[in-house]
Amino acid sequence: MLIAIIAAIQFVSIVEFMMVAPLGPDFVAGFGMASESIGVVAGSYTAAAAFSTIISASFLDRFERRRLLVLAMFGVAAGTAAGAFAYDLNSLVAARIFAGLCGGPATALALALLADAVPPERRGKAMGIVMSAFSLASVLGVPSSLELARVAGWHAPFIAVALLGALVACVAWRYLPKQRANAGSGASYGGFQAIRVLFRRPEVGLSIAATSMGMIGAFLVIPSISVFFQFNLGLPRDSLASLYLAGGAVTFVSMWLAGKYTDKLGAVVVSAVATALLLVVTYVGFVRSELGVPLIVVFVFFMVAMSARNVAASTLNSQVPPPDQRGAFMAINSTAQNICASVGAAISSLMLGSAADGKLTGMEYVAFLSMLFAASLPVLLWMVNVRLARTTRY
Repeated sequence: MLIAIIAAIQFVSIVEFMMVAPLGPDFVAGFGMASESIGVVAGSYTAAAAFSTIISASFLDRFERRRLLVLAMFGVAAGTAAGAFAYDLNSLVAARIFAGLCGGPATALALALLADAVPPERRGKAMGIVMSAFSLASVLGVPSSLELARVAGWHAPFIAVALLGALVACVAWRYLPKQRANAGSGASYGGFQAIRVLFRRPEVGLSIAATSMGMIGAFLVIPSISVFFQFNLGLPRDSLASLYLAGGAVTFVSMWLAGKYTDKLGAVVVSAVATALLLVVTYVGFVRSELGVPLIVVFVFFMVAMSARNVAASTLNSQVPPPDQRGAFMAINSTAQNICASVGAAISSLMLGSAADGKLTGMEYVAFLSMLFAASLPVLLWMVNVRLARTTRY
């Protein structure tokens, strides 16, 4: 029940975030705003989530987790509902900022509560199930939101997700266990002293570095995939939805398997194998695309490799902080994810150009840089694992 509820929280959070960018044309038509303003709407949530998670890191471990999580989820639902009643760009951005301020801590608290409840030897499988919410959001959540917007207007998916978020919050309040052992355990650390105490342990910095390198490497490539496939490799626009459907369906299974084998073989082994696969796929798909490997093969294995690495890294990272610092750690880790995703996308946009026929130029250099960042992840996770083994031994 606990794993199912946390997976539902992740599903709501991901759909709430992912559905906004595809609805951009509807906002342009409804508000008469410029097309380039869509980035402001989407980015306002990420920026707010990064801000709130780093601020909340100073107090998340001082209170009972379930209470804060439910409060944050009701905040997400309220912010999403406010988006449905936006009347111009400024009001929509304000609603997205409020949703992001609540959504960042909600994600961190959900993963902290999962790590509190599930022992390390079974945590990989649990993480795999929870993180498969991303695949489910890609396959069901976003397409459903787009279809609902087509039938009933762009306000409808905001209302639907808000109601779902409120329902999940009520279920969480009823069925999630109270984490009384952690309530007040961090009370001796006031404000940002909790973060300073956390970073006295070298494995914390290594773990955050692993998260950062992985996210930068991923988002060097991810924002340009659909454009590169369509304009450079000739993928028909109508085939794009099928591509994402196939990728989401396969990763739904692969993330569960990645969690299972992380428990059996260890996070370092799984991350190394997934990274090797990612390097091959990135090379044949974006550097040597003239080899003619089918795009569906490239895309599916790219998503499989990325998702397996994420499961392995998240499982090992969950073992880094002690229980009384877990909320702060998860908040900082979430902040690193949001910031580094933006950094990767920004670097990619600076390196890429457009030819006269609309094709992207410089993709091979972006791909090589992405491979360089990707290769660092298993090394950093190995260093984290060594530090954890040393700490356990002594």
